[in-house]
Amino acid sequence: MSDGDEDDLPFHEDGGIDAYETAAHPTRAWVLHPDLKAQHSRRLPEHGLAEAVALAAALPSLEVLGGDVVRVPKATPGTLFGSGKVEELKTRFRAAGVELVLVDGSVSPVQQRNLEKEWGVKLLDRTSLILEIFADRARTREGVLQVELAALSYQRTRLVRAWTHLERQRGGFGFVGGPGETQREADRRAIDEQVIRIRRQLEKVVRTRELHRSARRKVPFPVVALVGYTNAGKSTLFNRMTGADVLAQDMLFATLDPTMRGILLPTGRKIIASDTVGFISDLPTQLVAAFRATLEEVLEADLILHVRDISHPETAEQAADVTDILTSLGVKPETPMFEVWNKLDLVEPVAREALTVQAANRERVFPISALTGEGVAGLLDAISGAFDEEKTEAVLNLTFAEGRKRAWLHAEGVVADEAQTDDGWTIRVAWTDRQQGRWREV
Repeated sequence: MSDGDEDDLPFHEDGGIDAYETAAHPTRAWVLHPDLKAQHSRRLPEHGLAEAVALAAALPSLEVLGGDVVRVPKATPGTLFGSGKVEELKTRFRAAGVELVLVDGSVSPVQQRNLEKEWGVKLLDRTSLILEIFADRARTREGVLQVELAALSYQRTRLVRAWTHLERQRGGFGFVGGPGETQREADRRAIDEQVIRIRRQLEKVVRTRELHRSARRKVPFPVVALVGYTNAGKSTLFNRMTGADVLAQDMLFATLDPTMRGILLPTGRKIIASDTVGFISDLPTQLVAAFRATLEEVLEADLILHVRDISHPETAEQAADVTDILTSLGVKPETPMFEVWNKLDLVEPVAREALTVQAANRERVFPISALTGEGVAGLLDAISGAFDEEKTEAVLNLTFAEGRKRAWLHAEGVVADEAQTDDGWTIRVAWTDRQQGRWREV
């Protein structure tokens, strides 16, 4: 993930994200979903396992041989699973020739080290796996840097609990200032230095992106952001709407870097559509923080399209996760939002008819198939109509020093009448509530 001329990150056996090497053949992997009795989840464990298997399948370097839901009445501190289950799984892994075990949950460095030793395999937890996928998919400079930052943040938390079983020291004779620098301290310092370096690089990228965003604010085209659970079909809908060729595959996290395109709607209205990274339950906290800047495009949107895979057995739970993340990002409650029930083509006829009736009785819900195009024309008409909101009139008095605000009003097309005065301009505007809110931020 680094530039090549940068120092490499000192990964260790206690849980680096590059915990396995890709050989000439795909790495043979097995997925475990711990069903912890102490944890309350809105999902069925079987669906959690299916999602974890799909996550693993998103990495081309892996061959997923199988997966299991493992009931865990009480987590064992040293190995997570009980001794009997550890032995049972060891026999199964050896028989199948498993090289990598993916645990769909949190695994401590001690648990990881003990299980790797007991099973004779490499082990990754959910956070490590998602970091691997993000590293594999990031294409833009900002995306690569965000992944690096997230990986470093995760690695640092592992170092805090690592090496507690012995004191490893290097450097210094201990004559001045006490004992020499421990391995853990040196590793933490190396990580902190790289974090500072990446954050500086990110600041430059963010400044450039803010300049682009400022330029877009001056263009009187509303921004429509597509959000949703990963693999809900956002990119397929984006391509259908824009005629673009964004990567759209039946794969988790097929899109990482935001893509923006202009669209001329059938009504003649122009908008800017933004495709964003897919959300997922239990997204690693490091990634939530690292990609917050990328997801700021959603905060700038005039309309949000929440794309749902309506054919998924846990579509309601996925929608709840997306709502939670949007709230945590700080999306304003007044921002208009459409629910787009995608993948109608995968729904059985009887259920499909019921969904159509249900959507007809709800506001701002649009059942579609982005793949076949069914329902998309009606969605585009509704998007255009969303910007034909009720307008109110107001009279503004601007000074000559407020020329930028005057230019914004004209760019937005809200000026109904204007007269120049000795001190500036008296402007009569007709605008929507949202335009009025944006005006205050100019």
